[in-house]
Formats: sequence, structure tokens, C-alpha cells
Amino acid sequence: MNKRFFVAWLVIFVLWMAGDFVVHGVLLHDDYTKLASIFRPEGEAHQLFAFMILAHVLMSGALVWIYARGVEAKPWLPQGIRFGIAVALLTIVPTYMIYYVVQPMPGATVVKQIVFDGILVMVLSVVTALLYRAPDVRRA
Repeated sequence: MNKRFFVAWLVIFVLWMAGDFVVHGVLLHDDYTKLASIFRPEGEAHQLFAFMILAHVLMSGALVWIYARGVEAKPWLPQGIRFGIAVALLTIVPTYMIYYVVQPMPGATVVKQIVFDGILVMVLSVVTALLYRAPDVRRA
């Protein structure tokens, strides 16, 4: 672990928190409002917000760590896209499919969750790849 790792971790953490706010607090807000009976009351959720921060610290650190361990001497953009697809298929898609089975969540909402969070993970993965790209030897 080096400076690049910790900078990438911080950048991805900030982007993930902001991205999740956009996805779940803005884009899916109306969908979630209709399902208030299956979620914690807003005041109770606010009291537990530290766990949300901790979860994002862990997810962003793990995302950067896994990418950093597998990065190859190949173009960064295709690697970021490939990594994003793998992460989405490992986490986003099956998680929301499982939630759909155990929670009374409308199928249309689940599709939106998968699409929006899938896009977010793709963006985060591409940014991680950008932060880990090989230095341009022509500038040296």
C-alpha cells in the first residue's frame, strides 16, 4: 500500500458516497417513498448513518485494493471497464436479485437499482483504473 492506493481509496470513497446519494437519495427517492413500510423510519436511519460511512470506507478500500492487485500493463480504460463489469456481476446484480426474493420490492425498482448502481460501479471502476494508469513515459 502506497500513496497512490490511499489517494485512490479517498477519491473512490467520496465518489461512491456522492454517487449513492444521487442513485438512492434522488433517482430512486420516489420509488422508496412508496415502500416506506419496508424501510427504517428516516430518523432511525440517520442515527445509524455511521454504519453507512463505514460500509463505504470498506467498499471503496476493497475496490481499489482488488484492482491494484490485478492491474496489468495494458490500456487502463478497457481494464477499468472489464473490472467494473466483474464487480457489478459479483456484487450489484446478485445482491438486488436476492433482495428481490426476500423483500416485497417491485421488479421495476429492482431493475432501476441494478442499472443505476451498475453504472455507478462502472464509473468507480474506470476512475480507479484512471488513477492506477501507467505513467506516460513521454513526459519523463
